[in-house]
Amino acid sequence: MATPTRTFLLEDQREVFLSTADTSRAVGRAVKAGRARKIGNRLYTRNTAEPLEAVVRRNWQRIAALYFPNAVVVDRSAFEAMPSDDGSLFLDGGPRYAGRRPVRLPGLTLRPRRGAGPVGGDMPFMENLHFAGPGRKFLDNMRPSRAPAGSTARTLSRAELENELTSIAALRGSEALNEVRDRAREVAGALGAEREMAALDALIGAVLGTTDAVLSTAAARAHRQGLGFDPRRLRLFEALQSRLLQSPQPNRPAQPNSLPALSFIEAYFSNWIEGTEFRLDEAEEIVFDGAVPEGRTEDAHDVLGTFELVNEPGRRGQAPADAEDLLDLLRANHGIMLARRPAARPGSFKAKPNQAGGTVFVHPDLVSGTLTEGFRYYEALPEGFARAVFMMFLVSEVHPFSDGNGRLARVMMNADLTSVDLQRIVVPLSFRDDYMQSLRALSRSADPRPFVRVMDYLQQYAATIDWSDLKRSQQALSATNAFVTPDLAEESGVRLLLPDGAGP
Repeated sequence: MATPTRTFLLEDQREVFLSTADTSRAVGRAVKAGRARKIGNRLYTRNTAEPLEAVVRRNWQRIAALYFPNAVVVDRSAFEAMPSDDGSLFLDGGPRYAGRRPVRLPGLTLRPRRGAGPVGGDMPFMENLHFAGPGRKFLDNMRPSRAPAGSTARTLSRAELENELTSIAALRGSEALNEVRDRAREVAGALGAEREMAALDALIGAVLGTTDAVLSTAAARAHRQGLGFDPRRLRLFEALQSRLLQSPQPNRPAQPNSLPALSFIEAYFSNWIEGTEFRLDEAEEIVFDGAVPEGRTEDAHDVLGTFELVNEPGRRGQAPADAEDLLDLLRANHGIMLARRPAARPGSFKAKPNQAGGTVFVHPDLVSGTLTEGFRYYEALPEGFARAVFMMFLVSEVHPFSDGNGRLARVMMNADLTSVDLQRIVVPLSFRDDYMQSLRALSRSADPRPFVRVMDYLQQYAATIDWSDLKRSQQALSATNAFVTPDLAEESGVRLLLPDGAGP
């Protein structure tokens, strides 16, 4: 049972709390009784089970506010938004904390410094604590600092600052860097940081390509040259490349006399899974008879445009020779595929950010640079399945156009396979959800294994279909559940089968 006094009841305290003159005797009795533990000077916890380091790390915000009320989380900590690996948390406590020594606790060291305290743009965080605002945190980190061996420097290095700026540009575009500069300029006077403002101005100008300051990171130099790239996407490309290099490369030769049946089914499936849905007989009339259903001219031309890209000899096997060729091919193919959709800006990279569900794709400012960097991973892969699968993900993940990206990604994948006379891949309706889930696993969780398995199975499936005659291929596709829609497949438990009855 807790020991009360007129001002203290242990069970009413938070997990960590400070004792006062009025409560110190009661707190001492609780510690002796094993119902509380001391962490540091006047700091205690009711948690008697977990290691003190775990308790402290979980409560670092409250502890900082208890020891340094109204302080601001600044310097490196403003970017990391948590204590550094060595436990350091850097604070601006304002003039009244000048000269205060660090407070060392299990798993946490509070490191106050003299400063202005909270200024305009700083963000209140919990009770009696602030976080440096978006402009201030860059200004604070323009001050150089050194750290003893084994400890963390108070401020970010030049390279780390460049990475922060290019990450902002990757998420929000180059204009966001001007916003950072404007917010910093608003508080520079209150912080007495005019010199740091000048240095930040030059650094942002260098990243944007308007000044000649030296840049230390490849990402920042690429951004200055107009080839800025999304660093998170490069990590995904590296993960996929590594998996493809480790995986056995299937060698499934293209079937002779597979056109136009394979091209028709490829175009039909590819459009259907993106929402351009026709009955199979309607699609046949569109492609082979030029009969366009009333009121669906644009949808019909999407199917026709895709069919043209995957069937015409001069287009279906075009693989990029270099990064510049990749950009040209993408624009040319997109222009053909969506020629009847002026709102989609056929042949022009997107002007506005796009997303699907919770996935935000590469910012328009970084499309060319991310594709160019992605090509470096692509060209290091062996020709055939590995390059084709990588190309499909590269285009899908960058999403370089406002519309048509999924179809174009599959067009580019199959062009790679055709260029070396290997079996093209189709994505049947009943396998759409498996295909999309494998893409999400790679895009969101950096796990390439499901995607590589799915693409391998789909190529294996396509290699078992007789494409020499359209009617025979349709019969085989129907017998293996390829035309079962995704919702019906899920409801009924129907799975895509190989012709011998084997499942995925």
